[in-house]
Amino acid sequence: MKTFWLKMAGLAVVVVVGLIILVGVFSTSEPEPEPEPEAKPKTFWGQVEQDDKELRAEPEVKQPLRNEQVVEESKPRAQFKELSLEDKVQAGKLFEMALAQRKIGRLPGMSYKLMVDYCRQIIKEFPDSEYAFKARRMLADIPERYRKQYNITDEEMGL
Repeated sequence: MKTFWLKMAGLAVVVVVGLIILVGVFSTSEPEPEPEPEAKPKTFWGQVEQDDKELRAEPEVKQPLRNEQVVEESKPRAQFKELSLEDKVQAGKLFEMALAQRKIGRLPGMSYKLMVDYCRQIIKEFPDSEYAFKARRMLADIPERYRKQYNITDEEMGL
């Protein structure tokens, strides 16, 4: 009796192996094309990294090109009012607080109110500085509905 079940188990193994071999032989040899990867929705931290990269970037001056003129390798910097050390520290601190509030404002249930207040303070206290330029860029980058909600003008955004 024991040998009967051993013979049946052996036969089952042979049938399964045979099916696997037949499927391998008769299947198409062309690999199926891989579907294009779908654009993954941005996560909160991915958006924060992108904001840091964009909003901390050095301001550049765009110069019109002449026909067949060679463009210099170095990027020209915009000219801003030079701040004293104390003012630079204060403006930098306000900018960092505005950037942190921007990150918090992206979370559900939070607002951009403090970010807008910090940006307005930078623009008021340090006009024509690099920090005022970055604050205007930050204000221009928030969604339209918040611009209306906080009455952000085109002048505040540098437009």
